[in-house]
Amino acid sequence: MVNLALIGAGAWGQNLVRTFLHLRGADLKVVCDSDLAKCASALNGARGVKTTPDANDVFSDPSIEAVVVASSAPTHFDLARRAILAGKDVLVEKPMTLSVADARELVELAEAERRVLMVGHLLIYHPAVRKMRELVKDGEVGDTYYLYSERVNLGKIRSDENALWSFAPHDVSIALYVLDDDPVEVAAVGAAYLQPGIEDVAFMYMRFGDGRLAQVHVSWLDPHKIRRTTLVGSRKMIVFDDMEPAEKIRIYDRGAEPNGKYVGYTESFTLRFGAVTAPVFEMKEPLKIECAHFVECVESRAKPDTDGRDGLRVVQVLDAAQRSIKSGGRAVKLE
Repeated sequence: MVNLALIGAGAWGQNLVRTFLHLRGADLKVVCDSDLAKCASALNGARGVKTTPDANDVFSDPSIEAVVVASSAPTHFDLARRAILAGKDVLVEKPMTLSVADARELVELAEAERRVLMVGHLLIYHPAVRKMRELVKDGEVGDTYYLYSERVNLGKIRSDENALWSFAPHDVSIALYVLDDDPVEVAAVGAAYLQPGIEDVAFMYMRFGDGRLAQVHVSWLDPHKIRRTTLVGSRKMIVFDDMEPAEKIRIYDRGAEPNGKYVGYTESFTLRFGAVTAPVFEMKEPLKIECAHFVECVESRAKPDTDGRDGLRVVQVLDAAQRSIKSGGRAVKLE
């Protein structure tokens, strides 16, 4: 059993508490939040779990082996850093930090202290996203051309991070995972309508070295609730729609191909409209998969699928996008 503590019992922290309480191999010992009422709400009557408003109680407890940081984004760096220095393995929610320098420091510290550092890029553990990557790797879509995501809603409006940093870590992590590459250039535009300096909507794109593109649209000020990623390839196209209750992935046998002869501009390509199919795969709760993976990594000392360096990659893209927004949409090159 891995003895765990969780810091941050807000809305997402409550989901983590529920998951770890029923997860094999995990023993949730402490839930920490400055608001003890949130701790009680998260535990929902569960017994045998201590609560505390002070994170120092977690770091000073020698029985705690691993810490889950689910507090507000601006606190992630400090809490994760203190946990690592206290000899704890860490699962920190997305975004790992709000600056590249802080993300890099966490990665280097975890490696120096030989601690497991995992980032909560939840959708990398979604069976549908894993299926997308498998289809790409198997050549099902042919050459990948571009990918675009929409994550919009009329939802919770934050004041400690903008819509880009709140929503886009999901879509950036999907793009890097499915395309299996890092962008060389990032550009974005955004606007703050409700709170000065805190963007409610952002449109960003990533350009990869081989010419592929990825575009992300995020907003918490939108009439629709959309969670969709589309991948276009030379042979087929894939749509992952997380709002679909059953067929979360659909494969479109559609495309455009040169017909081998030039008979006029509009006739030089043949459009193919084939069948739409839904692949069969086992659907499990992504959060349960993610939490189980963290426990397994703590026990085996294996590198997580979404380790600190993966978190750093995503933060680098988000930081570049934020700098691009501040410069009016100027493209920012990445190392």
